[in-house]
Amino acid sequence: MKSRNMRKGLILSTSALAAALLLGWGVSSALQVPATDAALGDPPVPAAEAAETASTDPQVLRGQYLARVGDCIACHSAAGGKPFAGGLGMESPIGKIYSTNITPDKATGIGNYSLEDFDNALRRGIAREGNTLYPAMPYPAYANVKPDDVKALYAYFMQGVAPVNQANRPTDIAWPLSMRWPLVFWRKLFAPTPVADNTPVPEGDQVAVGRYLVTGLGHCSTCHTPRGVAFQEKANSDADGPAFLSGALLEGWLARNLRGDKVDGLGDWSTQDIVDLLKTGRNKHGAAIGSMTDVVQHSTQYMSDQDLQAMAAYLKTLPPGRADGAALTYVDTEAKAMFDGSTRDVGALLYLDNCAACHRSSGKGYDGVFPALALNGTVNAADPSSVIHIILKGAEMASTNAAPAHFAMPGFADRLTNEEVAQLATFVRGSWGNKGPAVTAATVRSARKDIQAVDAVRQR
Repeated sequence: MKSRNMRKGLILSTSALAAALLLGWGVSSALQVPATDAALGDPPVPAAEAAETASTDPQVLRGQYLARVGDCIACHSAAGGKPFAGGLGMESPIGKIYSTNITPDKATGIGNYSLEDFDNALRRGIAREGNTLYPAMPYPAYANVKPDDVKALYAYFMQGVAPVNQANRPTDIAWPLSMRWPLVFWRKLFAPTPVADNTPVPEGDQVAVGRYLVTGLGHCSTCHTPRGVAFQEKANSDADGPAFLSGALLEGWLARNLRGDKVDGLGDWSTQDIVDLLKTGRNKHGAAIGSMTDVVQHSTQYMSDQDLQAMAAYLKTLPPGRADGAALTYVDTEAKAMFDGSTRDVGALLYLDNCAACHRSSGKGYDGVFPALALNGTVNAADPSSVIHIILKGAEMASTNAAPAHFAMPGFADRLTNEEVAQLATFVRGSWGNKGPAVTAATVRSARKDIQAVDAVRQR
């Protein structure tokens, strides 16, 4: 589900850029639009997070809501900086890229952009100066945004956002990888053509509204769809096959499978489970982790219940990406062995020492507070990256209006060796009915390096 979802997209896309430049390819642009007023419903009042100018113009207010759906503020605002003024540094395999100033300041922002300039940047990835934008900007998804919604966004950024005079920072990418002209070829190869159809999405067609939000401004596929050899998304829509929204590795986290798979997808989630996660950052199955916490905190918690229900309804139409068998069934064997002290499994003992106080020996955790590990889709995923990441560096829940309590898990990188992390992860992924494959110390060692987790004091 998508902020620094855009940030995730940046990391992958800049990886794509690196490959593109080395291969003589380049990056492209294309966008898709969210639904119209009727289809999107009445937005809730957003938090006073951005320095916005007062307006009662329905077009500006709609644009404000659409900007929330697109999570624009998360990537275009640096920590401690002014809203939408850019400057957020995002790491990539070829160097750091900084988000740009998208306030209406005429000297340093987009104040001189015409509607056409704005549309070209948003849905085609082409800046006013004519250069192709880095695909950190998820314009391949925004190509699906309808022209009328582009107009509303333009109205908001020009009339509803306070101008900030802050120059854009150049990238830290060294020449020759800093050259942008190869991006043109990537864009022409992989970016969809922006939609021209302005017909409103029917308000009564919940799935159509959800598809529009998920594939357009929500840009969920930017993070949740695996990439090809040129780091292009392997599928741009549900019509392109089972790769679409089937999960992908980003920034050391596994952006989970959003299809109907029962083991690691949303097969056992109800539409309300999905809504709860997007609204509060947590549900009975678990909690948002990694960059998804930013998405919830800055974007989806402010969406109308009507739109969240539509997104959930659409996601529930996606069939499993593979035949993964029946749903998992809880088994209490490990819980009993830990409870009565009979276990001699090293992973179980590590779990008792480091995890059981919060997640319980049953692995069921506490609803809405400490996520259950038993039968958890992230725990059971074939790729153990998220489990390893959480053990090493910890994680924090999103704090939302609907669920303001803020819980955090500490990381154990400084106290557990690679072998111990592997034993602990293997125990968690194979207990209480979980069927996740075992984890090796070599895999943990690689992950520790990739996510720059501090070495344990006893690490060898």
